[in-house]
Amino acid sequence: MRALLCHQFGPPESLVVEEIEAPEPAPGQVLVDVRACSATFPDVLMIQGLYQVKPSFPFSPGGEVTGVVSAVGDGVSTVSVGDRVIAPLGYGGMAEQVRVPAAGVVPLPDGVGFEAAAGFLYAYGTSFHALRDRAVIQPGETLLVLGAAGGVGLAAVELGVTMGATVIAAASSEAKLAVCRERGAAMTIDYEREDLKAAVRELTDGRGADVVYDPVGGRFSEPALRSTAWGGRFLVIGFASGEIPKLPLNLPLLKGCAVVGVFWGAFVQHEPERAAANGRELVAMLGDGRLQPHVSTTFPLAEGGQAIRHLADRKAEGRVVVTVDP
Repeated sequence: MRALLCHQFGPPESLVVEEIEAPEPAPGQVLVDVRACSATFPDVLMIQGLYQVKPSFPFSPGGEVTGVVSAVGDGVSTVSVGDRVIAPLGYGGMAEQVRVPAAGVVPLPDGVGFEAAAGFLYAYGTSFHALRDRAVIQPGETLLVLGAAGGVGLAAVELGVTMGATVIAAASSEAKLAVCRERGAAMTIDYEREDLKAAVRELTDGRGADVVYDPVGGRFSEPALRSTAWGGRFLVIGFASGEIPKLPLNLPLLKGCAVVGVFWGAFVQHEPERAAANGRELVAMLGDGRLQPHVSTTFPLAEGGQAIRHLADRKAEGRVVVTVDP
């Protein structure tokens, strides 16, 4: 089978597509013929050796796939050959086939395409955990989303709206903000052209945002924290800018606000039952149309490196997906 491989840490251009031996499912595992795999920011970091997970060489990027079960290992009774599934795996997804634990796959609802659902649990699982479990966001509260047109950011916009929040989407271009408005953002800020803190103050009549969702880091984090309302929650999601900010700790004191870490992968490991319940709820919302993931760009497997480059260059509006022909 073909797979996109990383043989040494480097830029997306160093990735190569090669023929490798097809995997066989062990007991408790299933083999999935991949149809689509999301490219995510952890892929950008992982291939450079900058992520907390460092797989052995060679490895394939791609943390979550959709596809069709083609074989099952001994002892598997919950999944059958021919089932359409979503399969989180951490890395290894940019390949024609993947081997995953049967307990980890999730049925793909009828009527939902492979591309639309690729990366769904990563993006929406992160944002759902952040907003409901960590921020405990309430209807009527104001939610400021940085990097709002990215994969997790756009999921946060959409979920914030479904949870009854008033969403302020902040992104780096009018085209990206237009996508956010399509997903229900009530107000928008172009933080490349506007002063973020001043804009939030104006849009909230000086009160600030009850919840700040920050997957960007860098130079936007401190003004966003300064834009947090009294008793607000500042969610640390990630550092897509490539810079981990140093925040003045007098700000949480003065504002009576909380700086809250969000690590969905660790949540899944430490609280698997709760994470699984979240996943079931999200997939139900996907199946009945309440959530409609936005895929901005697709690339074939042979151009998987270009997909990661597209993401690294911050050109994505929604999610970037690598497709695999059957």
